[in-house]
Amino acid sequence: MVSSTGGRSGGHDDAALDEIDLAGELMIAATASVGDRLPTERIDEVLLDRTEPGQADREAHE
Repeated sequence: MVSSTGGRSGGHDDAALDEIDLAGELMIAATASVGDRLPTERIDEVLLDRTEPGQADREAHE
C-alpha cells in the first residue's frame, strides 16, 4: 500500500488513528449497552479510562 502522505510520519496520522480507536471503543460500549442510549457515565468511563496515546507501545519496549 502506498501512503498518501508521501512518506512523512507526522502527528496527524497518529491523531487520526487515536480518534479511530476512540470511536471504536465508544461503538463497542454502545453495542454492549442495554438501553437505547449510552449513559453519560459510561461515555466518561470509556473516555477517561483510556491509556495515554502511545503509552502501550512505550511500555512494550521497556
